[in-house]
Amino acid sequence: MGSIDTPTITENGSTQSYAAAAPADDNQRPLASSNGAQESEATKKRRSGIHPLEVGTRVMCRWRDGKYHPVKVIERRKLQSAEPSDYEYYVHYTEFNRRLDEWVKLEQLDLDSVETVVDEKVEDKVASLKMTRHQKRKIDETHVEVGHEELDAASLREHEEFTKVKNIATIELGRYEIETWYFSPFPPEYNDSLKLYFCEFCLNFMKRKEQLQRHMRKCDLKHPPGDEIYRSGTLSMFEVDGKKNKVYGQNLCYLAKLFLDHKTLYYDVDLFLFYVLCECDDRGCHMVGYFSKEKHSEESYNLACILTLPPYQRKGYGKFLIAFSYELSKKEGKVGTPERPLSDLGLLSYRGYWTRVLLDILKKHKGNISIKELSDMTAIKAEDILTTLQSLELIQYRKGQHVICADPKVLDRHLKAAGRGGLEVDVSKLIWTPYKEQS
Repeated sequence: MGSIDTPTITENGSTQSYAAAAPADDNQRPLASSNGAQESEATKKRRSGIHPLEVGTRVMCRWRDGKYHPVKVIERRKLQSAEPSDYEYYVHYTEFNRRLDEWVKLEQLDLDSVETVVDEKVEDKVASLKMTRHQKRKIDETHVEVGHEELDAASLREHEEFTKVKNIATIELGRYEIETWYFSPFPPEYNDSLKLYFCEFCLNFMKRKEQLQRHMRKCDLKHPPGDEIYRSGTLSMFEVDGKKNKVYGQNLCYLAKLFLDHKTLYYDVDLFLFYVLCECDDRGCHMVGYFSKEKHSEESYNLACILTLPPYQRKGYGKFLIAFSYELSKKEGKVGTPERPLSDLGLLSYRGYWTRVLLDILKKHKGNISIKELSDMTAIKAEDILTTLQSLELIQYRKGQHVICADPKVLDRHLKAAGRGGLEVDVSKLIWTPYKEQS
């Protein structure tokens, strides 16, 4: 993630709070209302003339990093026990992903920067021209909205209208308090809850801390309710059958949707297997992430959904989950590919994984090698291999066929740019029988 979305973990009693960092800035712009009684008459008139702000208004907003960023007002609501004209606003930071959307107070907005609504296509083009090449590349890599390629314009508008406001602001899961990223369609009785408390073992969720404490005294689970199919050091992977553990599967989907934007929430989890990765200690096995896959996929999908929880990101777990899904495909004797659309972070992770795996093979291999042979060795679908090698400019089309051009110096340069590969899957520790062979 980019600097605006860099998370930190701070102590909060016995629970660690996981949120975006807010470094101080000596060159901050003053708040629009910071002058108090000395506020000019012109500013007061302007404030009264445009307040409350309309939905769709564009304005500069002071974020938690102390700097001002352009936002669009998505929704507004009256404050309770306040003046009738006082509102707070749900805003989208237009430079960044929707996961940073939040409710803000009027004091955080620079009302002198209020803009009338303009045509968004024209505005986006102007904004793009104003960015330096480095800025645009950084935003493209870290905050681009990916994952809705299969939605047409009308469906995308409907999706964003329905999910435009986060309904749950934070969750408590184990020793972490985590800020959520997106809307998740929890049952109606949780509509008035800004924070939910999850049991980290069975994933039941509650409105109050006291309810969680009572639940934890009764819950006898210390790991996901499935078969442990992998253990290496403190890492364990559990396979959970959605049909046998329906409530757990549904709760996992509710939880995951808080951190995944354009993903369908499956209420019928019977058709899916969930692979839950855990860090284990003397207190139990604590979920760090998971992926799911269909029991029978006609499209050769070996992964339907993937998530590393925010407190565990940037530790190589995402790459581990992807590698694990391909190891299962090898055990099945199939090639696999992730279900589309991919989230923005998912797409980056897959591109990195494909790049490293293919470059490692090309660097070690002597003589010619075909895309079919690469696919057989890695269980990566031929189309994914082709697009990856094309993006690295390692493939050419000659005499009616694709030819891989693996110059050692070029491979070394790409390997260096790809970075470290993350945690390795020790295949000798994987004890697993493909679903079709289970009785």
